[in-house]
Amino acid sequence: MSVVNVGLVGLGTVGTAVAEMLLRRRAEIRVRTGADLCLKRIVDTDLERQRKVRIPRGLLSDDLSLILDDPDISVVVELVGGTGAARSIVKKALQRGKNVVTANKALLANYGRELIETARKAGASISFEGSVAGGIPIISALEDGLAANRIKTIRGIVNGTCNYILTKMEQDSISYKEALKSAQKRGYAERDPTLDVDGTDSVHKLAILARIAFATDFDQRRIHKEGITHIELGDIEYATELGYRVKLLAIGKRNWLVPVSEGLLL
Repeated sequence: MSVVNVGLVGLGTVGTAVAEMLLRRRAEIRVRTGADLCLKRIVDTDLERQRKVRIPRGLLSDDLSLILDDPDISVVVELVGGTGAARSIVKKALQRGKNVVTANKALLANYGRELIETARKAGASISFEGSVAGGIPIISALEDGLAANRIKTIRGIVNGTCNYILTKMEQDSISYKEALKSAQKRGYAERDPTLDVDGTDSVHKLAILARIAFATDFDQRRIHKEGITHIELGDIEYATELGYRVKLLAIGKRNWLVPVSEGLLL
């Protein structure tokens, strides 16, 4: 069994969890997957911050070239976030023929087509199962299991923060602000929850799913967006009286007049 060397870029909350898994569960992963994943290098801009996992000496650096220019590293995990530096990092890694794994939904929603084409030209792959409903293999289901199906509609709840808030309002008869505070206290909402509650996160996820399911490209900025910040307790109560529930849904429908985009998928 050959060793697969991994370079991790970004050691924040998610990056730390990934590093811990690769360092502590290497043998388990090898048995379950048949791949011997070795975390060879971690790059982050903050070398002094205390983290929950013990990083072996010499593994952490702030020099990105130690990953990009290392021919032995074949997989780059991008967990930087955002669309600026992350776009550059992913593109450079792909151009060097390295396979990329990312959970960056904003990056994929805005530049997915560009990065997939870059990967194709370089003979590399870009994997992003964790970008949408990370605990559910929806991406692989669409790409593989349902590849022969003509999918007409995508509809579902894709943002856990909004779902928690709306459920809390319904079950406890509390206001939006109170439900949001509860979500933040439990760690279900960020200190600044804007991207979740204004619908942006759902738009990004829908854009990723729609590109795969409908095999076509489009400008994700044209997706209609409506968050939950305007929802009041009265709305929840009126919906309940009528036998309905208030939920934030991501909905996409295939227009069969739109041609399939060649080369969109790997």
